[in-house]
Amino acid sequence: MKSLLIACLFVSFSTLTKAFVSQNQHKPLSPPRLEAIPEGLSNAWESYNQALDASPLLVKSMTASVILGAADFTGQKLEATQAGEGEVELDFARVARFAFFGLVLQAPWNHFYYQVLDSALPPTVEPFTPTTGVKVVIDQFVQAPIFTVLIFLFLGTLEGKSIDDVKKQLSNDYTDTMVANWKLWVPATVINIGFCPPPLRVLFLNCVFFFWSIFLSLK
Repeated sequence: MKSLLIACLFVSFSTLTKAFVSQNQHKPLSPPRLEAIPEGLSNAWESYNQALDASPLLVKSMTASVILGAADFTGQKLEATQAGEGEVELDFARVARFAFFGLVLQAPWNHFYYQVLDSALPPTVEPFTPTTGVKVVIDQFVQAPIFTVLIFLFLGTLEGKSIDDVKKQLSNDYTDTMVANWKLWVPATVINIGFCPPPLRVLFLNCVFFFWSIFLSLK
């Protein structure tokens, strides 16, 4: 199951990278137009980008909420399948916690973080530049360790854990989580910063986080 999930991640990376490269032609400042898909989906994509332009934080937050809620729902289903339990009662409170996490922390944090990062180090036309390298290092070795602690604290608090419980969980799981994080998120961040237009970076991040959440559920 984990091997299949990892394979899906790499296929997704490859597909998204090709789409961004071909549609965006290494111009990171505007969302790509999707011209080779059915008109209905193309119109939906255009409407999404218009809404994103009009209310970026709201749209990113709502999108993250849906994606991360769906990720936990899928993760629970796969957990039951992996355990051979068949039909089990889903923990909808857990789904709601992940959806709430996407709404009030994941999307807002990354929305403002990328604004600060791009202000300090403006996006470059070419994807592989020293600027991209510096931004990836900042993202993964400064921002990610801090945000991971916030994730443990936020979700632990929603689960009703005490601060001592969260500290114990961090002591047990933080190092392994960060090592696994870097295996996935370093290449994902290279793609995100190098190829994605800035308005779509949080969307790309949430799509990767969908698979990341499932992977963590199956650990």
